[in-house]
Amino acid sequence: MSASLPPFAIFFAGALLLVLLHGRLQKTLLLLVPLLSVALLLGVPEGLVVKVQLLGYELVPYRTDRLSLLFAYVFNLAAFIGIVFSLHVQDRIQHVATLVYAGSALGAVLAGDLISVFVYWELAAVSSVFLIWARRSPRAVAAGWRYLVFQFLSGLLLLAGILMRFHETGSLAFDYIGLDDVSGWLLFTAFGIKCAFPLLHNWLTDAYPEATPSGTVFLSAFTTKAAVYMLARGFPGTEILIYIGAIMTCFPIFYAVIENDLRRVLAYSMINQLGFMVCGIGIGTSLAINGAVAHAFNDVLFKGLLFMSMGAVLHMTGKIRATDLGGLYKSMPVTTGLCIIGACSISAFPLFSGFVSKSLVMAAALQEGHHWVWLVLLFASAGVFHHAGIKIPFFAFFAQDSGIRTTEPPLNMLLAMALAAVLCVTIGLWPAMLYNLLPFPVDYSPYTVTHVLAQLQLLFFSALAFTWLKLSGLYPPEIRSVNIDVEWFYRWLGPRAVARMTRALDRWQVYTRIGFLRHLGTLFGTLFLYHGPQGILARTWATGSMVLWVVILLGLYLVAYYY
Repeated sequence: MSASLPPFAIFFAGALLLVLLHGRLQKTLLLLVPLLSVALLLGVPEGLVVKVQLLGYELVPYRTDRLSLLFAYVFNLAAFIGIVFSLHVQDRIQHVATLVYAGSALGAVLAGDLISVFVYWELAAVSSVFLIWARRSPRAVAAGWRYLVFQFLSGLLLLAGILMRFHETGSLAFDYIGLDDVSGWLLFTAFGIKCAFPLLHNWLTDAYPEATPSGTVFLSAFTTKAAVYMLARGFPGTEILIYIGAIMTCFPIFYAVIENDLRRVLAYSMINQLGFMVCGIGIGTSLAINGAVAHAFNDVLFKGLLFMSMGAVLHMTGKIRATDLGGLYKSMPVTTGLCIIGACSISAFPLFSGFVSKSLVMAAALQEGHHWVWLVLLFASAGVFHHAGIKIPFFAFFAQDSGIRTTEPPLNMLLAMALAAVLCVTIGLWPAMLYNLLPFPVDYSPYTVTHVLAQLQLLFFSALAFTWLKLSGLYPPEIRSVNIDVEWFYRWLGPRAVARMTRALDRWQVYTRIGFLRHLGTLFGTLFLYHGPQGILARTWATGSMVLWVVILLGLYLVAYYY
């Protein structure tokens, strides 16, 4: 195959062919797509730049270096594992959306210009929402629309930032951006939304738990990790990211501890892990950047493994709340063991993958004199062991016996989990396999006596604290509840804003029936009589009407043009 043929093109071609195939041919194609994509990547040299001319502008839709190749490898790996996990699914729309979504994420990290990034950014948003809607429940449909609102908001800010940056610099190249001007802040915020920055994070905890069991696995791999790549490419060494990342590592812990839905626990845990990556990018040294992207690579594997294990539980029992589960180790022992491997990996146990990547970020924080940040990361490491390392396997498979007796999930689901588990252990045992792929040369050994003993002590005392809190009755009980997060404000404010707009339109409708606007009012009045103003606005709010986004887009374009 030609080295200049972009690997993401394989995913898009596969999505088109998938529409025509059925049965085994469809499954074979699904498995072949990421394998062919990897075959293309292995033949691509570092430093490849493919340029095209479009309307007089030079675009770079495909370029490779060590940073982009690392994310391309892990995205292909995640796509393959996720496809194996979803082979039992008989839903053509879900499979097509999966290939388009994976191809879009791959295209975004291999793009060398901001216009190409924007195209893939939006294509990933539109395709990924079908993995949420594919569950076909009222909660999933509503969560999918709210998810789209945030995704489109990120896209609009991204486009506005691109237009401003082009107006200021005359360049569309995607390299270091920084925060020296308004365009930089717009791009920073656009990437930050999809990286689940604090106060902008609830699209993740709202939508991911409502996706299908296999859909959540793909969602956990691509959107947020693509955003991490964008920050690593455009904003390395940006100091504010250190503090944003530190906050991200801490606040989700408290929500995860009290959350009853175990997939929502993992969604909060994802924000916690993203915080380590964001903090490393903010520190900006070679060691810190290596740690951030290495942890992104590992997070795709161990978080995917945990989401797969909870997806298997949901698939076999129809339940995912901690209050409804327990005792499943008796009938799902293999799934239990694989989940524990994922729990050990995310908790950074020595000999598991999380240990060899998280330590890079923490060592970089100490080297650069960020001692209080190091203490925050240390606290966050103990917290993640509580909510993801202990809570997930304990309440799903042990704890009280729920009386549920089932069987292991289908073989393809077990194989996918086993592959992720093997990689988690392999990278933990031989970290050089990952270190050799990192953007900068690595002169660091995670397996020193001091580091291993310190980590084991941290994990031991964290486990001791969990045991004491549980036995003393101080640990928050698992109860059916709705936890109030930042999303409460916009979900409370939104309907009230619609009500105010409805009343304003009612008054406007009355005014248009008199004076020289009578005829125009009659035209719009016909529309109102058919739908009713409240019905129109309800549809607008419920579906994220594109009219609203077009108005916002035009406004941002005018601002960018006359800036």
